[in-house]
Amino acid sequence: MKFLEELQSLKEQIKRRVQFDVPEGTKNIVIGGMGGSGIVGKIFQEMYTKMPVYTSDSYDIPDFVGDGTLFIAISYSGNTEETISSLSYAKKKGAKTIGISSGGIIEKEADVFVNVPGGLQPRSAIGYMLMPLLLSFNVVSEKDVDYAYSLLKRIDENNIKDEDIAKKIWETRRIPVIYGIPGYRSVAYRWKTQFNENAKVIAYSNFFPELNHNDTMALRDTYRKNEFFFISISGGKDSRSEKRIDITKEITKTEMEEVVAEGSSQFEKMIGLVHRGDYVTYHLAKLRGVDPTDISSIEELKRRLSKE
Repeated sequence: MKFLEELQSLKEQIKRRVQFDVPEGTKNIVIGGMGGSGIVGKIFQEMYTKMPVYTSDSYDIPDFVGDGTLFIAISYSGNTEETISSLSYAKKKGAKTIGISSGGIIEKEADVFVNVPGGLQPRSAIGYMLMPLLLSFNVVSEKDVDYAYSLLKRIDENNIKDEDIAKKIWETRRIPVIYGIPGYRSVAYRWKTQFNENAKVIAYSNFFPELNHNDTMALRDTYRKNEFFFISISGGKDSRSEKRIDITKEITKTEMEEVVAEGSSQFEKMIGLVHRGDYVTYHLAKLRGVDPTDISSIEELKRRLSKE
């Protein structure tokens, strides 16, 4: 499958109805995952607030994990060594475990296994891995999904605005810095990682209001400011966080490319913004003449680690 076809499959991915039963007695949720699989936990953590959700992106797990914990291991391949390690620790500490993958070791090790279709880049399978969480915990409705599907279809048919952002970055050769607001912090981070893997450029992310307690003076006075391309991501409503964006731009004299969500529900807005980031970084990869599917250096790292 060509990479563009992978991106365009997202709207069909969110239509897939697969879920699991949440075990009785669950008191907290820990989600283990790395890279294109790990972003799923970060998005879920921002959308679901009825019980504590902790994301683990390492070999280990928090000390509080125990018999009241639901540990969800997400690895598209099913063989991510950090996620397998944390899953093993969770089982030893008595947590109930669920695996979400296309197979691999996680299929064999998790108490409950949720299979997702294989054959994609992990970062392109975000819908397959995210929907079982959102459906199982009743975070989204059928209407949310239907509206989101229509939005993604429109973005597939017309992403000229995202191509324009990519052209601005390419023409100025600047480093992307993506700022989100509460509710969209994980989306800003997703954009950052898509710039890294799809377009093969360094990028950074941060979020309001926290960044106003750190970045504001630097935005005003830093050297080499003209080497960065600032992007703000918001939910399209008049909120205090969005006022912060306007004031920050004014007092620091910083230009920001504003990307505002479309839609009504948080899911529709978040998945739409995720998809727009996919297209910005895809178009930048084309302009740079790089292969967005190339992960040869990552594979070399894994190969060398496996020899240790």
